[in-house]
Amino acid sequence: MKKLLKGVIWSRPYSFFLLNIINWGLNILLFIVVVTQLGVQTSAFVAMIGAAGLAVGLALQGSLTNFAGGILILLLKPFKIGDFISASSGVSGTVNAIDVFHTRLITPQNQLIVIPNGEISNKSITNYTQLGTRKTWFDIGVSYNADLKQAKEILLEAIHQNEYALKEPAPQVVVTELGDSAVNLSVRVMTTNENFWAMNEELIIACKAALDKAGIEIPFPQRDVHVYNNN
Repeated sequence: MKKLLKGVIWSRPYSFFLLNIINWGLNILLFIVVVTQLGVQTSAFVAMIGAAGLAVGLALQGSLTNFAGGILILLLKPFKIGDFISASSGVSGTVNAIDVFHTRLITPQNQLIVIPNGEISNKSITNYTQLGTRKTWFDIGVSYNADLKQAKEILLEAIHQNEYALKEPAPQVVVTELGDSAVNLSVRVMTTNENFWAMNEELIIACKAALDKAGIEIPFPQRDVHVYNNN
């Protein structure tokens, strides 16, 4: 029976989680059957199990919260193995495994992060993979002396030449802020998940090169210092 279940369960995304639950259930059932066959009164056995369960429950409140969180993740499916997510605690990574009590992430730096399921199920997460596409969103500052319409056209042309940029929804270059040292233009472009990082890097390089070629300055933070001579 266990071999049959194992063969079926392991083909599913949450195989390890489900297999653990089934193994525990079968072991408990086997224990009850054996004890009953030995002549132990069922009522006394149930009372003993209840008392033990209460004591264990009080001692393992955190673990039970994580277990319940794992059940919620299994049922609601906010993410699956292989998705890239970001937790409210600030950690991000690709989902490597969903265990009974913890979810394991692999970060872009190839580090393993283990997060309690209770924390993930009770707080917000961002799933970057589920929708299939992702939008890059970065700012470029240009000089106050620059022609903003010209700068926007130059950046849009750099975007259109990028092979990974999707035409729908249409890319945007938006003036967002009159900063301390520059006028900030926001570059917003959609692409597929697998091409996101490649497109993001290529766009930053291409946008800077295009502005440099047009003679549009990308200023750095500056401060004016006034020196007064009281003599």
